[in-house]
Amino acid sequence: MTSQGPEDAPVPLEMTPDELLATTRSVRRRLDLERPVERSVVETCLDLALQAPNGSNLQRWQWVVVDDPAAIGKIAGLYNEALAGYAAEVNRGEVQGYEPRNVPGMDRMTESVMHLAQHLHRIPLLVVPCFAGRMEGASVFEQASLWGSILPAAWSLMLALRSRGLGSAWTTVHLHREREVARVLDIPFESHTQAGLFPVAWTRGTGFRRAPRKPLESVLHWNRWRGESRP
Repeated sequence: MTSQGPEDAPVPLEMTPDELLATTRSVRRRLDLERPVERSVVETCLDLALQAPNGSNLQRWQWVVVDDPAAIGKIAGLYNEALAGYAAEVNRGEVQGYEPRNVPGMDRMTESVMHLAQHLHRIPLLVVPCFAGRMEGASVFEQASLWGSILPAAWSLMLALRSRGLGSAWTTVHLHREREVARVLDIPFESHTQAGLFPVAWTRGTGFRRAPRKPLESVLHWNRWRGESRP
């Protein structure tokens, strides 16, 4: 793919920080599968993501960016295998705490997830954030420290992409085939954990709205779990 020069770099969209935070969505159906994504755009967004806070500033992250169609095709196959297996577990009621009927808009979300799965092999670019260390046998402190050192950067990447007219979705289902994906991308599986799989593409249109969320008062606790007593 052809890299663009600085003079051709996309101009960030005009929006306030609050608008950016409130309208950065998981984008699946509105990803433009025909328009190439220049490496320079992703590198700019990743350079911003690396400014995110991380534990003790150890910067244990590594970022695998994939724009090779053959590799994307292999990963898409593994992704769909993993999704099929996970869906079967959900249908059998084996996924603890997962109650789709209680989630607003679940039908539409499911359609969106399946659309991405069916077209993942056509995505122009994938990003796989990794961090040094494995979760197996790790304490809660170790897990929180490792995840807390990659999640802010990954979210910053999504914000930076959104601000330039690109979209992504934070997907994790491929982790059911993490070892196989590691082989495709030569990721050292024994020493590094994949944090997700981010399809990246320009979006068809840039207008996104706030999402339906539970009201703040239903999830907010002041000073203790159930909050302060009201007079």
